[in-house]
Amino acid sequence: MTVLYTQAQLELSQKIQAWGDELGFQQIDITDTDPGIHREHLQQWLDKGYQGEMQWMQTHQAQRNEPALLVPNALRIISARMNYLPENTEQIKTLKDADKAYISRYALGRDYHKLIRKRLAILGEKIEQFCQETPELTQTLSQRPFVDSAPVLEKAFAEKAGLGWIGKNTLVINQDAGSWFFLGELVTNIPLPMSNKTVENKCGQCDACLKVCPTDAFVAPYKLDAKRCISYLTIELKNAIPEEFREPIGNRVFGCDDCQLICPWNKFAKTTQEKDFSPRHTLDDSQLIDLFLWTEAEFLKNTEGSPIRRIGYERWLRNLAVGLGNANQSSEIINALEQKKEIVSPMVKEHIEWAILRQQSSTKRQRKIRRAR
Repeated sequence: MTVLYTQAQLELSQKIQAWGDELGFQQIDITDTDPGIHREHLQQWLDKGYQGEMQWMQTHQAQRNEPALLVPNALRIISARMNYLPENTEQIKTLKDADKAYISRYALGRDYHKLIRKRLAILGEKIEQFCQETPELTQTLSQRPFVDSAPVLEKAFAEKAGLGWIGKNTLVINQDAGSWFFLGELVTNIPLPMSNKTVENKCGQCDACLKVCPTDAFVAPYKLDAKRCISYLTIELKNAIPEEFREPIGNRVFGCDDCQLICPWNKFAKTTQEKDFSPRHTLDDSQLIDLFLWTEAEFLKNTEGSPIRRIGYERWLRNLAVGLGNANQSSEIINALEQKKEIVSPMVKEHIEWAILRQQSSTKRQRKIRRAR
């Protein structure tokens, strides 16, 4: 069925593209509000219990499946992406240095939620102003920006709009820009022309992302068991990290990028021009022990405006204790762990004791090697 759009609707659609570019988005495309088969995919994922403690994934299913319950009379999803990869963060070098803290590249700068939501809100204001000045578009506007802030199937709509395809690592991949980008949506009741871009899935036979995962979190292509994912374990999980995952976590103290680092499409990734996404407090090049020695006041100060703050000081210490347990053997590390052990919660203390045992066993191994020589 061919839909005929008015000249005003076509003009507004073109202006949205131009405004998006002015606001720093690398791509904006438009689709309808039907998530299609992704409803079923999500339900199957939930039925398997792959969401772990993320109970919010189960709630508000009606709104997740029908955006009009979030925005009255919603007809279109304006899906946008913005690059976030900072320049010269030497991801692989940091990851291979057992004494340094690896923090997921998206979290090195300011919290993206506020920045992107504000830009989308400005886009909404421009749309509203255009409608007010255009007699053909005098309808009562209903629109709202979202950035991980409500039950919206953002990856499904991004794929449907044409921003990329959902890859085997469950991330949206763009053949010209890889996957180092944030997504955001502006849901509106204006019947805008849709992009109607069919993006071919170009993962092909490649399964590098599945094989590289340190904790084997991918149970199959396109299926992630979040309970095994390092991003879940270091960010979403509120309690103790299961011991089986502590060694594989290595020095990853907030999130994990391995499945992006290995993805061949990311050779086309573009670095961000947004200064707010640049690393703060040298978090792209920090020693584990230095971060572990932060007081809670220092943690709060140094993570102000950062997505890291959401995990709180207790989980920050928990994650760093695991990293220190996997670090190169050091009496300085053991001393720092011992000093902190008596002033932390029982949950953190458990991880510190695990780390001390790891450090001590490493010392014993080294002594045996020296004696053998």
